[in-house]
Amino acid sequence: MSDEKKRFIQEFVPGKQVTLSHLIANPDPDMFEKLGIQESGALGILTLTPSETVIIAGDLATKAANVKLGFLDRFTGSLVIVGNVSEVDMAMREINRFLADTLHYTPAQITKS
Repeated sequence: MSDEKKRFIQEFVPGKQVTLSHLIANPDPDMFEKLGIQESGALGILTLTPSETVIIAGDLATKAANVKLGFLDRFTGSLVIVGNVSEVDMAMREINRFLADTLHYTPAQITKS
């Protein structure tokens, strides 16, 4: 009889989803400097899987509202959008709506701070 231990490896593989959707209203100016982006009234931060979805989300954001792309990374699925609070909120709502309704993604509740 063998006393060999068996190892189980469990991995989480996310499906089509918005994993983070957070709006920061009136961030400290230092945050913009640290991020290397132009100062504005709000930041919208999203993380999407699969990561290439960030390209679609960036396009949706700029078409839905008067926002700029502060950061877009197709390898991690990270997106930062910049603009005034209402425009960033509108862009984030449109991203979640389109991905849920059209591409059948699991959306994320937009949280705010």
